Amino acid sequence: MARKVKGIDKGVTLVATHTEVIGDIKFTDQLYISGKVNGNVLADHENATVIISEGGCVTGEVRVPNIVINGLIEGNVFASNKVELAPDAKVHGNLHYKLIEMQLGAMVDGQLVHETETEADNVHPLNVEAPQ
Repeated sequence: MARKVKGIDKGVTLVATHTEVIGDIKFTDQLYISGKVNGNVLADHENATVIISEGGCVTGEVRVPNIVINGLIEGNVFASNKVELAPDAKVHGNLHYKLIEMQLGAMVDGQLVHETETEADNVHPLNVEAPQ
């Protein structure tokens, strides 16, 4: 599903329930994960957003500007802009963020690391390959 916004194609990618992706995902606009991703998730745009719904799971590193978590992440998260942790969010790894919103019931099993403006720019370098 794509639409034009000011001359730019906007796209939404979905990893649906009962779907498992094995390997890294690199995306530009929006990524919804309701299934499982066994690999790293990398954004290729400074306004990109990943949403992990209840029942969604990522096993790997996540490097994005914006993230909404209501599922499970097993790995470190690097958000150069904003993190939203919904009530069913579970993160097993360190969470690097610039802005954070955490609702009652969310869990982080790792360190919460606040990044300054300069540090956050280095957390999400664009056009980088996934770490091995």
